Amino acid sequence: MQRQFLSSSALALLLAASPALAAPLAQTPPTPPADGTDGHVDSAHPTGTPDDAGHAPIVVTGRLISGDRDVIVAPVVLTGEDLARNTQPQIGAMLARLPGVSTSGFAPGASRPVLRGFDGPRVQVLTDGLGSLDASSVSADHGVALDTLNIDRIDVLHGPEVLLYAADPAGGAVNAIDKRIPRRVPDKPVELTAQGSYGTAANSVNVGGAMDVALAPRFVAHLDASYNHADNLRIGGNVLSPQLRADTLTSAAELASDGDTEGAASLTQQANARGRLANSFARGSTLGAGVAFIDAGGSLGISVSRLTSDYGIPPRPEAGSGDPVSISLRQTRYDIRGSLNLNGFFDKLEFRGAYGDYTHAEIEGGVAGTRFFNKSIETRLELVQARHGGWRGETGIQYGSRDLRVVGDERLIPDNLTDRFAVFTRQQLSVGTFDLEASGRYEHTSVKARPNGITRDFNQLAAGLGLAWHPVESLTISLSGSHGERAPSAEELFIDGIHDATQSYESGNPAFRKERSNTVEAGVRYHADRFAGAVTAYATDFKDFIAPVPTGADVEGFPVYQFIQGDAKFRGVEAEGSVKALDWGDRSVSLDGGVDYVHAQLTGIGPAPRIPPLRVRGGAEYNSDRFSLRGEVIHNAAQSRVAANENPTSAFTLVNASATWRPMGKDGALSLILSGDNLLNVEGRLATSETRDFVPIAGRDVRVTVSLRI
Repeated sequence: MQRQFLSSSALALLLAASPALAAPLAQTPPTPPADGTDGHVDSAHPTGTPDDAGHAPIVVTGRLISGDRDVIVAPVVLTGEDLARNTQPQIGAMLARLPGVSTSGFAPGASRPVLRGFDGPRVQVLTDGLGSLDASSVSADHGVALDTLNIDRIDVLHGPEVLLYAADPAGGAVNAIDKRIPRRVPDKPVELTAQGSYGTAANSVNVGGAMDVALAPRFVAHLDASYNHADNLRIGGNVLSPQLRADTLTSAAELASDGDTEGAASLTQQANARGRLANSFARGSTLGAGVAFIDAGGSLGISVSRLTSDYGIPPRPEAGSGDPVSISLRQTRYDIRGSLNLNGFFDKLEFRGAYGDYTHAEIEGGVAGTRFFNKSIETRLELVQARHGGWRGETGIQYGSRDLRVVGDERLIPDNLTDRFAVFTRQQLSVGTFDLEASGRYEHTSVKARPNGITRDFNQLAAGLGLAWHPVESLTISLSGSHGERAPSAEELFIDGIHDATQSYESGNPAFRKERSNTVEAGVRYHADRFAGAVTAYATDFKDFIAPVPTGADVEGFPVYQFIQGDAKFRGVEAEGSVKALDWGDRSVSLDGGVDYVHAQLTGIGPAPRIPPLRVRGGAEYNSDRFSLRGEVIHNAAQSRVAANENPTSAFTLVNASATWRPMGKDGALSLILSGDNLLNVEGRLATSETRDFVPIAGRDVRVTVSLRI
């Protein structure tokens, strides 16, 4: 597979580099824009500036609801100081405050984004348009192999735009734009960025730095490194939920009556545990390097990175002293990115490729048990059309292959190979006060289990249409519809056995059909000098929806989760807004708020599992060139609409605050951030988490962050 990646990358390298290398050496490359892009807007690297039709972006408390790239279903973007303030080693925890976003919250070291109630293989987690090339979608206990300290911005995508990356747009995508392959030559010989933070909830330390060096007028090198370390997490109350605590105390009483005093004492101690979450440590590091050639004719860059992550899995209560389980994760990744500027109908040819060599071991009692080996390749070639009047678009092909091998006693899934090939296009047309968009994707997926030779092939067709109307410059009214199809993952098809890390018995079905969805989404976005806001409502109907449902049975004390297939309906709404209440000179006071809600039903069965409850947020912020102060309250309602054999979650309210000091001014090199999360130290549990009954949210966390750019 690595030879295949290298050969395809070499071909693309020659195609992209030859015209640029033919340019006279004396030619001076154009000055790049201040936003760090090469001057061309594309789907993987949006600029956040107004588009050619003049639609300005909307900024709501540091999150960009942007109309520059897709005015139909605008992405939500995390960038700037908000990105620095929210940086966490796991991207799920990092995005959890954004509208419509929650987190799987399996453990502090394993946290994937949950978008509108969707998680796992339905949510694409991308690095610069390519997959994370790990095993995080295989199981909730697997962390995402992504360096969160090496990111410039994160886009949360919904609607037809997701068809650029997957044939199932219902779940959405998270695209982290990294900086490992430089996009511009620095204005000075060396540019340095660094960030460090310390948090009290787990004595966590996160530090990272990057350096870009101008080797020559058209060559730039990049080097980065990061380190994170966290002890066991402090929490605001009991470790166990009221339901699990009561069950554990009942089991302890039964053991005591049977004469097992040691087992009863152990269970009682676990039932009464408070204040600290056992075996929740996390530590990791990254090291990366890249080099790029950037010319007026295009660019070509390569990079290599190494990521390590070791983290504990908090234990479910059990009699006796079971050995703690932890994960040791490693990934080496190679990336290539090239672009060729064209003159004609097409404006640019872009190529992206990556190869990932990933392993992780599930360690119990200090001994490595089951090991996962995953070798993945992903490539995409895309033609970006030049704008012709109000018409623009992009068309491309994508190929990906994942070879997963499992070794050890807990071999609950056979070795398997998944291949994907896709052709996609997106076309956009501006006519007066209207914007039209059409997207389409054909994808072929092949899933092969070894050594039994079972192969499942799926052909997926997906399409999306959208319309946006701008009756006045400050207002956008949009409507979109999409049809998606998703092939079952190898895990959904073939998994069968006890999984110690998730502490459950999981069972799939090799006869599953492809999953089909139809989504309608409507939105209103408004922006003016003193107010900006957006409201989105969506509805998705599924045919043959695949979901793991707790059956209530257990195998060797582990709860059984059975993957089933049937129809499902998801309905939801998201809204947020910000108003500038006071404004004098360079200082202002803004008020903001937001709400999101998902209602999900498995037809003929009941509520879908692990759906986030109603969430309401309100905040106030003072801003000046040198200082920012922010306070916010986030209320998470109780979630009583749970799947059979799931426990409901109680409501909880978070009070957060932060202060930012820029001693050199707004555009200065240094920012100092003092933030406090969950200041009231409340106990809370995420309805989206498989482990919510014994993994509560973090307690009070006071964090100091230093960000430097020189």
